[in-house]
Amino acid sequence: MAEIKVPTISGAGAKLSVGRWFKRVGDPVTTQEPLVEIDTDNVTHEILAPMTGVLAAVLVKDGGSVQPGTLLGIVELV
Repeated sequence: MAEIKVPTISGAGAKLSVGRWFKRVGDPVTTQEPLVEIDTDNVTHEILAPMTGVLAAVLVKDGGSVQPGTLLGIVELV
C-alpha cells in the first residue's frame, strides 16, 4: 500500500485544491503515472503514482481544499 499525499510545493500560495483526478477508484495505475492535479494560486502540479497497482481510495474529491501533507488517496498492490 502507498499513500498519496499533497507535497510541499515551493512558491505555492496559501490556497491549494484538488484540480482533478485522472483515475477512478478501482483503476489500474503504473509507477510515475499522473494521478491527480493540485491547483495553487500560481501553478498546477501533478502528483504521480508512487507504485504500480490499483487506485484503492480517493479521500479528497475534485475541488476539495487541501494543505501540504493531506492524504489524498491510496494505491494498493494487486
